[in-house]
Amino acid sequence: MTLLNATKQKWIVVGFACIITWIIVDWTGASKYVAEHKAQLVNSDAFQMSSNLDEIDGDELRQRIKKAADEKREAPINARIDRVWKAVPGYNGLEVDVEASYAQSSKLPKGTPLKLVYRETKPEVTLADLPIEPIYRGNENKPMVAFMINVAWGNEHIEPILKTLKDHQVKTTFFLDGSWVRRNPELAKRITEEGHEIGNHAYTHPNMAQLSEGRQYVEMEKTEREIEKQLGMRSIWFAPPSGSFNSLTVKTAQQLKMRTVLWSADTIDWNTPNEPGTIIQRVKPKLKPGVLVLMHPTAATSKALPTFIRMAREQQLEPGIVSEVLSEKRVIPNQLGNKLR
Repeated sequence: MTLLNATKQKWIVVGFACIITWIIVDWTGASKYVAEHKAQLVNSDAFQMSSNLDEIDGDELRQRIKKAADEKREAPINARIDRVWKAVPGYNGLEVDVEASYAQSSKLPKGTPLKLVYRETKPEVTLADLPIEPIYRGNENKPMVAFMINVAWGNEHIEPILKTLKDHQVKTTFFLDGSWVRRNPELAKRITEEGHEIGNHAYTHPNMAQLSEGRQYVEMEKTEREIEKQLGMRSIWFAPPSGSFNSLTVKTAQQLKMRTVLWSADTIDWNTPNEPGTIIQRVKPKLKPGVLVLMHPTAATSKALPTFIRMAREQQLEPGIVSEVLSEKRVIPNQLGNKLR
C-alpha cells in the first residue's frame, strides 16, 4: 500500500511539472519563436530554390543574347580620302545592346523570339576629321541616295517637282542661286516649308575656278545673306555652279562653315531638257548606295523623277536630303524590326 501511494505521488509530480513547463514556454513566447523560425527556414529554402531557377534561366537567356550579338555585330567604317571620290563619309556600326535586350526579352514568355535592342557605334574617323576636300558621294554601304536639284532658272517645273516629291514622301536638297532667291522669295519659302533642305549655289552662277579668292567669297557669302534674310537659315553645303571649282573654292566654303559637295551621277538634263528616257538611262546604272544625283528643274527631270524614286526604292535605296546621305548615321533595314536606342 505504501509502495502504491509512492508511485501515484511520483506520476502526479511528473504531470504537474509538464503542465508548469508548458505554461512557462507559452508564456515566454518560445513556441511562437520556434514556429516563426521554422516558417522562415521553409520560406528561405523556397526562395533559394526559386532564385536558383531564375538564375539558370537568366544565364541561358543572356548567353543566347550574347550569341546573337556576336552574329549580328557590324563594325563601323571610317571616313577616308579616296583617290577618285575625295572625302568619303564613314558609316556607323551596329551592335546589340546586351543588357537592354536582356531586360526586354526577360519579360517575354518562354519560346518567343528574342527582343533585341540595337545601338550604333561610331567610327574612329569621321568626315569632320578629314582634310578639307570636296565630297562626291556618301558611304557606299549606306542604302540611301540624294537627288540634288540646282536652281538658277526653270521656275515652271519646280511646282510639278515639288508635287512629285510630296506624293512619294521624299525630301531632297535644293541648291539655290542667291540672285534666284532674291527674285523668287515665295517659291524659295515654299521649298523649305515642304521640308526640303537648302544649299548654297553661289549668287550669279559663275565659273568659280576662274574667280579670285575674294570674289569666290563674295559669291558664297552674298547668297548666304540672301538665304538667311528670306528663309531664316544658313546652308552647310555649297554646290559650285557647273561643277567648276578649285582648292580656293573648297577653302572659302569651309571659312563660311560649308562643305563643298558635287555629284556621283549626272542627269545632264540641261543638255536634253525634254527627253526623260535619256536621263533615266544615264542615271540607272549609277544608282547605288551613297550616290548623289545631280539634276535641274527641267521638263525631263520633272517627268523622270517618279521613275528615279521608284528605281531607287526597288533597289532598297531610300531617297533623302544630302545631309542624311552624307552623315555617318546608320540606316536600319525594316526587317530588323527593332528600334535603335
